[in-house]
Formats: sequence, C-alpha cells, structure tokens
Amino acid sequence: MEQQLQAIATVLSLVNPAICGVLFAQAEAGSSRRKQLADATKAAVAILAILLGAALAGTRVLDLFGVSLDAFMVAGGGVLAWMGFSMLSGKGSIASSPAAGSDSTPSLTPLILFAASPGTITGVITIAAAHTRLQLPTTALVANGVAVATTWLAMMLTAGLAGRRQGSGFLRDTITRLMGLLVLSMGVQFALTGFRSFAV
Repeated sequence: MEQQLQAIATVLSLVNPAICGVLFAQAEAGSSRRKQLADATKAAVAILAILLGAALAGTRVLDLFGVSLDAFMVAGGGVLAWMGFSMLSGKGSIASSPAAGSDSTPSLTPLILFAASPGTITGVITIAAAHTRLQLPTTALVANGVAVATTWLAMMLTAGLAGRRQGSGFLRDTITRLMGLLVLSMGVQFALTGFRSFAV
C-alpha cells in the first residue's frame, strides 16, 4: 500500500493536474459545457493511452535493448531532476496559450504533451520496472488511472473559470515551481536508488 501511494503521488506530481486544469480553462474559454466535457474526455483518454503504453511496454523495451533497471533508474532520475529544475526555474511551463494561432478552435495538443511529457513517461516506466512483481505493472497502472482521473476532474472544475484569466499566470507559475521542487526531489531519489542498487 505504501508503494502504491508513493507511485500515485509521483505520477500526480509529474502529470500536474492543477496546471493542466489552468491550461484547459484558458483553451476552452467561451466554449459550451458540452464541448468542454467532450474535449476534456478526449485529452484524458489520449494522456491515459500514452501512460498505459509506457507502463506496459516500457520494461520490455528495456529488456530488448539490454538496459538494466539500475541504469535506467539513474538515467530516469537525471531526466526527472532536469525537468524539475526547469520547472523550478520557470522554464518548464507552457510559454504560450494552447489557443495560439489563427484557428478559432484551440488545440489541446500542448496540454497533452505537458501531461504526458518525457519526464512523466520516464517516471511511469521507472515505477513499472521497480514495482512489477507479476506479469502486469499493477502499481503503475493504478497510479496512471488515478492521475488521469484527477486531471480530468481538474479540467472540468476549472473549465467554468475559462473566462476569468486574471491572476491565472501567477497561479500557474506558483504551482509550477512548487511541483518542480517535488519533481526535482523525486528525480534525485530515483538516481540515488539506482546508484545504491548498482553498488551493492
């Protein structure tokens, strides 16, 4: 149970439902509630598909290329630490609104790429590799499901505030830096765990 809660906290921090909610609210400003529901569901399904693919196939890819779990944890920890440092320094957030462009219909692709970023995929694969005892990486799968469900809920809750953009930039920056510190710490922890296992 402790490992499961840790995995959920890790994936939640990487996906960052709060920032996803703010980005979704900005993209869906002025949209009908029905369209917001449809778009939030599409984005959540896309994020879930990417993360489930990483959890199910990630360890097999490691085996295919002969990469040990310890080496991957060190490399993955480095990626997470770099991602966390970028978020902490203010360089890891989406610089522009997803609605940027000439089209009246905003794209949710930046939101999906933010939630299912390389750092998130690395974290999911690392969890799947570290906590798989049976054929299925149950810990990673459950964590993915909880994180995506929370993200969908955050998007729907903030969609009603789509027209109120005042202060959203400050809120997004504050949340990004807080999450960046957590992601940086998790990356260091992953790397240290890999080093320690390799040295034993």
